[in-house]
Amino acid sequence: MTAAGELPQASPAPPLLVVLSGPSASGKGTLAGALRHLDRPWHFAVTATTRPMRAGEVDGEDYIFLDLETFLRMRERDELLESAQVYDRWYGVPRQQVRDPLLAGQDVILEIDVQGAATIRNIAPEALTIFIMPPSIHELRTRLAGRGTEDADEMDRRLQEASIEIGRINEFDYRVVNRNGALDDAVREIDAIIAAEKCRVNPRLVQML
Repeated sequence: MTAAGELPQASPAPPLLVVLSGPSASGKGTLAGALRHLDRPWHFAVTATTRPMRAGEVDGEDYIFLDLETFLRMRERDELLESAQVYDRWYGVPRQQVRDPLLAGQDVILEIDVQGAATIRNIAPEALTIFIMPPSIHELRTRLAGRGTEDADEMDRRLQEASIEIGRINEFDYRVVNRNGALDDAVREIDAIIAAEKCRVNPRLVQML
């Protein structure tokens, strides 16, 4: 019992599941990498994929790179929290990457596509969802071209899909515009969103099986 005139001791905020999502080439992966340098007590969930590794990527850090047989075996064993086939490649979130840190009381940052974000929202309605918005479709095309990993047909398909995904922005809690040359601004906005959510009087309580 609290003595007269004393304030009750504040309980620590429950762990958050933070979903960063947006169209291909919106920069969500770059933002996730920059957020790591803030030295916050966050766990960055690593998505598994069957797509080839790109130059500069590190297995187990950027993605968990798997062959198709291994990925599908994990899917059959219900070891993936969600999975989807995107542009002829499979992507999925290993359940352990999210469940274990949350149970340990650690905030989890999950970078995922828009389709996957919808699945996570259904599983964990209290997840904090942030849409990473490109400054324009023109800039999105420039970024895709700069990667040099898609041919013209593939690029057109990704741009069409991006337009559809941007139309789903109202499904998210927040949006952050990732402007050219302003990565630090976007990182600060995401950091501020998470900090504000940790101060909620009625916190988000993520139930993760």
